[in-house]
Amino acid sequence: MKENQYDQTAFFEKYRQFPRSVAGLQAAGEWHELRKLLPDFTDKRVLDIGCGFGWHCRYAAEEGARQVLGIDISKKMLTVAQEQTSFENVSYRQLAMEDMAFAPDSFDVVLSSLAFHYTPNFQEVCEQVFKSLSAKGSFVFSVEHPVFTAEGRQDWLYDEAGKPELWPVDHYFTEGKRQANFLGSQVTKYHRTLTTYLNTLLTVGFTLEAVVEPQPEPRLLAEVPGMADELRRPMMLLVKAVKAV
Repeated sequence: MKENQYDQTAFFEKYRQFPRSVAGLQAAGEWHELRKLLPDFTDKRVLDIGCGFGWHCRYAAEEGARQVLGIDISKKMLTVAQEQTSFENVSYRQLAMEDMAFAPDSFDVVLSSLAFHYTPNFQEVCEQVFKSLSAKGSFVFSVEHPVFTAEGRQDWLYDEAGKPELWPVDHYFTEGKRQANFLGSQVTKYHRTLTTYLNTLLTVGFTLEAVVEPQPEPRLLAEVPGMADELRRPMMLLVKAVKAV
């Protein structure tokens, strides 16, 4: 099994207290923009890669999806997802994204939220997604923005008063492994340039339909402490691609 910080008890309990873990999509700063990229789910077969607590799976079911499968490497995350899911057409499976091997034409829509910066094998994952999608199927995902992942530590430089002063961007063109401090733990992530993310999709055969660098939803700027600082640099990248053939 691949590296999986989310099944470490101390880390998982902290993650469960995250605003987006508690309140779901409405507490996700990018949701208002990501939702615009999603296709019509009516009667669609949907795969959610790195589904976590299953928020997007349940949303797809609510919007009329015929069948939804959420996969995640974390058993603890999937246990919570199952407990919170009442839709009979939504199922979950413990599976690392790198181990996907679905049959051709298995899905009409593939989603992924903030998962692909955890894999060193982005192109292989995209190839598997392309193979498993039906013709004209949609691939919509979010990742941490390359400006956010480049330096590695993923923290501000602070002034003498302890206020965020600058966001460091360094070694941008040196792709690969980074060690980030997240919820008090060292978490391995993988940095890629914007060029790599987009050209990989084109190389695999996808047609790009949208690229979005989302700003936080305005209401969250007042509700969530520190959210206003997210206007100072991009934290996330949203992409919609289509299997045009």
